[in-house]
Amino acid sequence: MRTIQRKKLFFFYCRVKVSSAKPMIQINENNTKKKVIFLLLSSESIFGEDNDTIIIGISYDYEDFFVPLRLIQYNCRMTIIEITSLDHPGIALFSTLTEAQLRHRIEPEKGIFIAESPKVIRVALSAGYQPLALLCEKKHIEGDANDIIKMCEEQQSDFPIYTGERELLSALTGYTLTRGVLCAMRRPAPPTVEEVCKEARRVVVIHGVVDTTNIGAIFRSAAALGIDGVLLTRDSCDPYNRRAVRVSMGSVFLVPWTWLDESVNTLHQRGFKTVAMALTDDSVSIDDEELIHEERLAIVMGTEGDGLPHEVVAQTDYVARIPMSHQVDSLNVAAAAAVAFWELRER
Repeated sequence: MRTIQRKKLFFFYCRVKVSSAKPMIQINENNTKKKVIFLLLSSESIFGEDNDTIIIGISYDYEDFFVPLRLIQYNCRMTIIEITSLDHPGIALFSTLTEAQLRHRIEPEKGIFIAESPKVIRVALSAGYQPLALLCEKKHIEGDANDIIKMCEEQQSDFPIYTGERELLSALTGYTLTRGVLCAMRRPAPPTVEEVCKEARRVVVIHGVVDTTNIGAIFRSAAALGIDGVLLTRDSCDPYNRRAVRVSMGSVFLVPWTWLDESVNTLHQRGFKTVAMALTDDSVSIDDEELIHEERLAIVMGTEGDGLPHEVVAQTDYVARIPMSHQVDSLNVAAAAAVAFWELRER
């Protein structure tokens, strides 16, 4: 299929059939050659008053235009393609590419991430993230994904939407957890540490946390409880990991974050006092009066299990603990982060 845009008219050259009973364009899969026929349709009667007029050219004279799929709808900007197999190359980024391949480490500026579920996708689009492709069930085109499609149309003029039956799409790993809608998005260039910290009063340093669920939960708590920025060491989980994004409910799009390639004590140069969340002999309670009234504070959270390395703890201005009962000695890092964010919030 080839699309040529001239002002507000779109010309389509492909094998199609047009159903007048239902506003739907379908690619005809038989190879019978026919002459070129042009149909001029008023988009107002089909797609509503706000859409441009479209011209559909029906042609079997161009052999290179054959596409063995059905194009089930077109609203002047977006192509909606029904798939019948998960082997279709257009959905490889949803089905077969690994997280490392999506990150595109050799050329990070071409990196992609997957946002799952209507709510998360809406948050990303509202935050200005660029959509590249959408995958959803047929019923969601006029349902849960309808407003998402309109938001994507405002940002991206050439945007494929892949759709299929639930029985087919549910074979994708984790699909049933997505509420039937996935969106591939461009991974933006991360800001600098200076940019994240410039106006911040409370930041969290995530040191070596590798669990995707914990990363997502920490970001969700950070957004909800007043953390201004997130810094992660390179051995931490990527916040754009699709599970981390889903668990965060889109909070990874709301709180500025970047990678920290320097030691924690360099934050002193940016005006921060630092506090390590750790159990040591000299740790203070998290509600310590001097600690909670620090003007600018970086809260350092360690990995699951082992916690923070001793050398990192030694660099911080404070070491704080959460008082506990019933002989419990520690909390999960995501739970501990939520407590710390609330207790150490800016006063």
